[in-house]
Amino acid sequence: MKPLSLGYSPCPNDTFIFYGLVHGCIPDAPPFQEVLEDIETLNRMAGDGSLDMTKISFHALAYLRDQYCLLHAGGALGRGCGPLVISKENIDCSDLIGKKIAIPGQLTTAALLLRLFDPGVTDLKVMPFHHIMDACRDGQVDAGVIIHESRFTYPEYGLKKVIDLGEWWEEATGHPIPLGGILIRRTLDKELIRHIDRSLHDSIKYAYAHPDEVKGYIRQHAQEMDEAVMQQHIDLYVNQYSLDYGVEGESALHDLYYRAEKAGIIPPSDKTLFIDR
Repeated sequence: MKPLSLGYSPCPNDTFIFYGLVHGCIPDAPPFQEVLEDIETLNRMAGDGSLDMTKISFHALAYLRDQYCLLHAGGALGRGCGPLVISKENIDCSDLIGKKIAIPGQLTTAALLLRLFDPGVTDLKVMPFHHIMDACRDGQVDAGVIIHESRFTYPEYGLKKVIDLGEWWEEATGHPIPLGGILIRRTLDKELIRHIDRSLHDSIKYAYAHPDEVKGYIRQHAQEMDEAVMQQHIDLYVNQYSLDYGVEGESALHDLYYRAEKAGIIPPSDKTLFIDR
């Protein structure tokens, strides 16, 4: 079988999740050719249809539901793990309108949450997520939306938290915050999709069972090389929802899309997110 193209980010949570799948550790799993890129690049590649399977922002998925379905495993949801708005100056979260704000991608869930929080925020500057803190510190932008390990390191740049968008979402909805998931082409055989879903679930379990084996691969690709920060990143973004969304996780996703469709931010769709198990 020709290897399937598999896109994911070099961030510790993704390399933790996919290590077993791409290193032949999961019996009977199909072969994959990994493509490691930042989440905004993966969003664009999925939009171009150039990947068979990929990590995706849930914001971007809203535009791809006709071509891709969502796997039950591999998702990034949770509590206390949402994107932060940060700034060098003291800015109140009610005063973001008119401010130039850096975002880590037009179709990132971070950008969607910012727009849901305050639809009046329109002066947005897209840049790679690992450049945003420098841009805030150096005065290129008034504020920035940070993701990944940046939420642990922003104070080292002399920056202050304006608002935790994940915390706002949890208080407003009661749901865990949905950030990203794993898409696969709808045109693939349904039984193959189910098999890959199970294999991805097993890959996560493998990483938990063999943390020392996985660690070298994670360190090889991590932007933030401090081991404690890498482990914080994994602990925050890989959890029970990564093994399976469950009812609670699926409810969070449906509510996110309902609110975004109602606000006119994303197009409506009659496609189901998942194929039948």
